[in-house]
Amino acid sequence: MRSHIVPVALVVTALAAMATACGPENSGPASADGATPTTTAAASTAPSTATPTTAASTAAAPKSAEPKASASGPGDKSGNGQACGANDLTFSAKMETQAGGYIQISAKAKPGITCVLSGEHPVIAFGSGGIEATNAEQAVGRPITLSGSAIVYAGVNPKSTNDDQAVEFKDVIIGIGPADPNPVSIPVGTVRVDKPLVTNWHANAKDAVPGV
Repeated sequence: MRSHIVPVALVVTALAAMATACGPENSGPASADGATPTTTAAASTAPSTATPTTAASTAAAPKSAEPKASASGPGDKSGNGQACGANDLTFSAKMETQAGGYIQISAKAKPGITCVLSGEHPVIAFGSGGIEATNAEQAVGRPITLSGSAIVYAGVNPKSTNDDQAVEFKDVIIGIGPADPNPVSIPVGTVRVDKPLVTNWHANAKDAVPGV
């Protein structure tokens, strides 16, 4: 009887050893490898978080202020003591027969302007070549303040010579001082010009007759 029992016990022991050896080999690696793909897929398919757009990042840059107009033009001389320029005045010119004939220049301030006109003579020229009149007076007069209806006068003798030499022009160019940037041109009709003379500005038209 004992000879039959021993072989059966050995067979049972061998089968148990084989089952133990096969179990860890099949289950261990499979569970470890399977976790990795699941984690990777979750990371790759997760939607990225959008960066919020703020008002500061999308706001357009502020526009620069529009340049303001300069205040150097006429119309800004409303106080005393400011020198007149040609663009501050309204001019007129006409031919007079007194003293052999001369051009009477008159000037007044434009509306809203008060300025001071030097007692010197205006700058008078003829033609693009600039035949300029010289002073007919020795002394300088007093400055004259122009405002409202006040008018000043200057007289121009277009031809101070006695010969027949002359150049004809139809306009006279008037400036206030040699550096006036805005001289004006006034039509006077056809005049013969040779070595012209001009008086100072005067408040009285009778004082602005050249040669008297």
